[in-house]
Amino acid sequence: MKKYSYKLRPNYLKQLKNEQFELVVIGGGITGAGIALQAAASGIKTALIEMQDFAEGTSSRSTKLVHGGIRYLKQFDVEVVAETVSERAVVQNIAPHIPKPDPMLLPLYDEPGASYSPFELQVAMNLYDSLANIHDGPYANKSLSAQEVLERQPNLLKDQLIGGGAYLDFNNNDARLVIENIKQAVDDGAIVVSHLKAVGFSYQEGKVSGVIVNDLLNNDEEFKIQAKLVVNATGPWVDTVRQLDKETESFPMMRPTKGVHLVVDSSKLSVSQPIYFDSGENDQRMVFVLPRFGKTYFGTTDTDYTEDLKHPRVEQADVDYLLKVVNHRFPTANLKLADIESSWAGLRPLISSNAGSDYNGGNKQSLSDESFESLVNLFDAYRENSVSRVQVEKEMKAILDEKTEAGASPSSVSRGSDLLTADSGLITIAGGKITDYRKMAEGVLIEVIQQLNARGTDFQLIDSANYKVSGGQFAPSDYEKVMAELTRKAEKKGIDQVSAAKLAHLYGTNIPTVLAGYNVAKAYAEKFDYPLDVALSLVYALDYEMVYTAVDFFLRRTNYLLFQIDALETLSEPVLNTIKEHLGLNEQESTLQNNELNQTLAEHSLAYLKEG
Repeated sequence: MKKYSYKLRPNYLKQLKNEQFELVVIGGGITGAGIALQAAASGIKTALIEMQDFAEGTSSRSTKLVHGGIRYLKQFDVEVVAETVSERAVVQNIAPHIPKPDPMLLPLYDEPGASYSPFELQVAMNLYDSLANIHDGPYANKSLSAQEVLERQPNLLKDQLIGGGAYLDFNNNDARLVIENIKQAVDDGAIVVSHLKAVGFSYQEGKVSGVIVNDLLNNDEEFKIQAKLVVNATGPWVDTVRQLDKETESFPMMRPTKGVHLVVDSSKLSVSQPIYFDSGENDQRMVFVLPRFGKTYFGTTDTDYTEDLKHPRVEQADVDYLLKVVNHRFPTANLKLADIESSWAGLRPLISSNAGSDYNGGNKQSLSDESFESLVNLFDAYRENSVSRVQVEKEMKAILDEKTEAGASPSSVSRGSDLLTADSGLITIAGGKITDYRKMAEGVLIEVIQQLNARGTDFQLIDSANYKVSGGQFAPSDYEKVMAELTRKAEKKGIDQVSAAKLAHLYGTNIPTVLAGYNVAKAYAEKFDYPLDVALSLVYALDYEMVYTAVDFFLRRTNYLLFQIDALETLSEPVLNTIKEHLGLNEQESTLQNNELNQTLAEHSLAYLKEG
């Protein structure tokens, strides 16, 4: 595994300044990371630049799920769900240490604006399982009576509860998925540098031939990266980057919306599994409540956003809305602003031409009345054992064929995303959602390889559905066995079982590289008086994950700032001291990092609302 450290940044900058690249990717979120991985693995000379830390924008601010998309079956949007569950399986295959099965509970209430009746939910869940190729076993859906729902979650609102369902979904560590893609791209030869901001393009005969960047860590030094092709994969900043292209007149295409999540201790609100329910506000919104690391978090809001893309904030209105919804559904919780330990706000990079405010956008066409009636009768017959599962699946395929958009634009790589090439040659990938990132990146690479090969090269696209990200070098079916083996490796170094298991789940098959830093980490842990497992994570993040600041480490390489924010009381100073010593930072740089950490802590803990 290649070293990938801030200490090597001068070397990377030298290469960016002096070499010509076949592809430069702008944007270090999940889509850009996926593009860089596939490009580098395909033998394309690739560079990626990011103006912040990797995943600092949208890709560390999601609900932290890899959705199957059951909500789209409200509109019987079969094609979207078929695509989504297929890609979810692919993500689990290529990053088996990151997404984990986590069945979802969906309670139903008899109230205005309810998304489902019990029968509609059963039809949707059966269709969902069929599309996800789930038959029997522990992950098959279950229809639940009101009593069965309350047995699973006794503190839910009982009034007007009429039943519910349970179905398979997957939790996710969004920022880890980004960095594992980045690390694999680097291993495959990509030059990937953060804190470089694209400020313009260079041209040759009217075509983009390079990117002009500012080095934000070096007094905004400006230089040019030469490139045959440039991809704009900047999420909410897509329009901003397109407007830098002076050879093409562009019109705004993005409509970002803000989503907010709040975190409380599980003693304030305890849930036995992820729960997904109507808001109860008759506003067509649904809200998640999810357990994670002894905490409970809930969200999300969905409001149009026109302010600073870099710093979306949780506002009082967001808190009021979520507390009202959650306290209504959990009447004994009585959550208040003071109970919120941490929070995050993120932007969804929606495309304005997609009618609905959701990631998938795309076809909202309903089923015909005839097909809907056919589907209802089919499930009635199946429940009465008069038709077989094979017949059910055959009929579903016919419905899927009906839903397929004949003549759909080839630029529609996945639902809610668009791939377009400007007259200047700038390639832009916009929209999409985290579950679709690999497919979106593949669509970009098909275009990139076609253009490069037209210039005389002979690149072949890798099989990205089976190309593992860093740390994922095992089969998903071997997950428990592999985690146990990796945990034992860490225990042999004297790390306690709980901490060893945590490291194994965080880093997957990269555990041997993590443990190789044992002596250095032990010295820091003893010198600055903090736990060895934290020091191991930090040394690995500094040497192999391009961590520069304490916020990078606490927020995006680990989740301390979200789910263990109280631990920072004792960890902040030793981590800051370790970073200063390990990277050789001067006093001014270390002070800036300390100030940034304090500011980020205040923001995530909502100090500005609690004090106001």
